Amino acid sequence: MVPIVTLTTDFGARDSYVAAMKGVILGIAREARLVDVSHEVAAHDVTEAALALEAAAPFFPAGTVHLAVVDPGVGTARRGLAIVTDGARFVGPDNGLFTPFLDGRNWRAFELTALDYRLRAVSRTFHGRDVFAPAAAHLALGLAPERLGPPVDDPVRLHWSTVREAHGAVAGTVLHVDRFGNLVTSIRAEAFESFGAVSVRLAGRALPFVRTYGDLTPGQAGALVGGSGRLEIAVREGSAAARLRARRGTPVVVSRSSPVRRVRRRP
Repeated sequence: MVPIVTLTTDFGARDSYVAAMKGVILGIAREARLVDVSHEVAAHDVTEAALALEAAAPFFPAGTVHLAVVDPGVGTARRGLAIVTDGARFVGPDNGLFTPFLDGRNWRAFELTALDYRLRAVSRTFHGRDVFAPAAAHLALGLAPERLGPPVDDPVRLHWSTVREAHGAVAGTVLHVDRFGNLVTSIRAEAFESFGAVSVRLAGRALPFVRTYGDLTPGQAGALVGGSGRLEIAVREGSAAARLRARRGTPVVVSRSSPVRRVRRRP
């Protein structure tokens, strides 16, 4: 099978950074198929990159190597990691990028310390090219991850995945605003799938819960489960972020709907 390596960065398309990483990968694994997840992650936004990986990685063939470089701590004491799960391998800085894949214990992590699997000269400002791209290429060729360095049992995790559950309600926050202005939240569908009918509030504002965007009228705001399995707030053919004046950190609550009681009138 042809090895697959995906790339997720905040480098954009203007400069040569992405091309340089691809050149390193192809110099080691010439037959590798390179797939761009996104290079338009907001600068230094680790949370946005983690969500992009969460949404894309599960749909790639088993064994795919996912190289992610959103690295505001480049050149500091932060570690470089390779993380191995049942379905994929991940390479990048140890800053929370791989939080979505660290549930339970169905993973192994290794620090990238072996000099044989990086470029001979390593820049303090471009580990994506000099450290992470070579490691990803060698993994794509079948290198045992243990050869990259010692095991790590405490990779950095982001705290955005935490939700609070109490009294038939789940509370979370907005994590990300996508290019359509949809608000992606920290609440996953399984957190409230047992509720049956639900009501949703964004910063105290009640919103209808619908199946898909088309169930809303143009300009109407509502809540739904998006393609990544997370609760989203959307405005049909508009921006929920602008319309509702919401951003990362805005509180969201999903509650079990109370049945409406009908009052019988006496004849």
